[in-house]
Amino acid sequence: MKLWGGRFTKPTNQLVDAYTASISFDKRLAVHDVMGSLAHVEMLKQCHILKTNEAAEIQAGLKKIAGKIAAGQVQMHAEHEDIHMNIEKLLIDEIGTVGGKLHTGRSRNDQVALDMRLYLREELLELIALLTKLQYALTNTAKEQIDTLMPGYTHLQRAQPVSFAHHLLAYVFMLQRDVERLQDSWKRVNQSPLGAGALAGTTFPIDRQLVSELLGMDGICDNSLDAVSDRDFVVEFLANGSLMIAHLSRLCEELVLWSSAEFRFIELDDEFCTGSSMMPQKKNPDVAELIRGKSGRVYGNLMGMLTTLKGLPLAYNKDMQEDKEGMFDTADTLNGALSLLAPMIATMTVNKERMQQAIRDDFSNATDLADYLVAKGLPFRKAHAVVGQIVLYCIQENVFILDLPLDVLQGFSSLIAADIYQALTSTAVVNARNVPGGTATNRIQVQLEKVDQLLAASACWLKEKEARITSIKEGALS
Repeated sequence: MKLWGGRFTKPTNQLVDAYTASISFDKRLAVHDVMGSLAHVEMLKQCHILKTNEAAEIQAGLKKIAGKIAAGQVQMHAEHEDIHMNIEKLLIDEIGTVGGKLHTGRSRNDQVALDMRLYLREELLELIALLTKLQYALTNTAKEQIDTLMPGYTHLQRAQPVSFAHHLLAYVFMLQRDVERLQDSWKRVNQSPLGAGALAGTTFPIDRQLVSELLGMDGICDNSLDAVSDRDFVVEFLANGSLMIAHLSRLCEELVLWSSAEFRFIELDDEFCTGSSMMPQKKNPDVAELIRGKSGRVYGNLMGMLTTLKGLPLAYNKDMQEDKEGMFDTADTLNGALSLLAPMIATMTVNKERMQQAIRDDFSNATDLADYLVAKGLPFRKAHAVVGQIVLYCIQENVFILDLPLDVLQGFSSLIAADIYQALTSTAVVNARNVPGGTATNRIQVQLEKVDQLLAASACWLKEKEARITSIKEGALS
């Protein structure tokens, strides 16, 4: 007999049991489910809904079950459908019929919403910690490579030279936005829905705010219907995760390009590459490629969740059982990618000479020649045309701008003087971009100082939240 089976005259079909059960994946919410139940029981006791001895017996039983789960001594059963019913059944088996009082004043609808929020807030902390590790790896490499110059690209065509540090810092700031989005989402995740019941609240004189405080949450969901039907916090996580994996995919794409024989800008450490079963010379950037490829599954989880929620009437519907697997999968996928990327960046070898050669053998200083002519009084459009003619001549003669003698350059414009050879060196071109956010050395130093401040602030935020959650968790389960 199901725990809810009082009004039924026959057991559910075995195929229905198998199809509707969620225990195969929501069992990972076990610790969070116990935490929520412990807070719920404490509140029932303080509100005199449960007797002190009853609450103590239930809490002791829950803690014993939590210990068995941690030790791998508990087997979950599909016939009990989900993590909530499995733990309640284990509790009743452990302490007897008093365990049946655990569910007083709540529903699985508000219970599962709470469990998911407790789970997700821990995942936010883990992902922020991993993001900052990747930021540190990129930043430390950038500090070592300020003087390393490389081609900057648009349309994957060489455009203007930049510092390699400047290029890496672009990803640091990109990832900082990911960190800030996760931090901002915390306040929407860390709200307690418990006490909303199935949809309309409960007749028992409960204290919802007390449960919120016991669990270290920042408040309660204001509307009971919204509390049990809201999955915005899941969608927001999946959306933030999709943007995050897009950033990681872009970085990985460049690692793949840069490590190719055509670029040879970097070499990834052997620990983060694989070989070919046929071609013995191969060293494949499989980790970077797989991270790039996994962006599709994270996007798919977002689209799946949005589609599940589309058109659902209030309040809870069984469709919403589909809210967990995508959330778990996205968290796992991001954790795996970030855990690998930080050491992969930290151990890669930078081929400074190859990058320098690349900017010697191109026309990425052409814009600076145009700017040089503008500074001498030529309108930019005319300067642009003159430099275009010089580039065309160089292509036809198979040379580059700095290879041309002064008299040939002056044949295109009499404004060009001998100082052009210094003005068009790669170092001069890079340092000429001395504007906030530019690639000049002193501007990179400013960016690095800001990054250090941002990382310090993230560390403080993370430390405070982790201490809070650890204290709540250890206090509840001890």
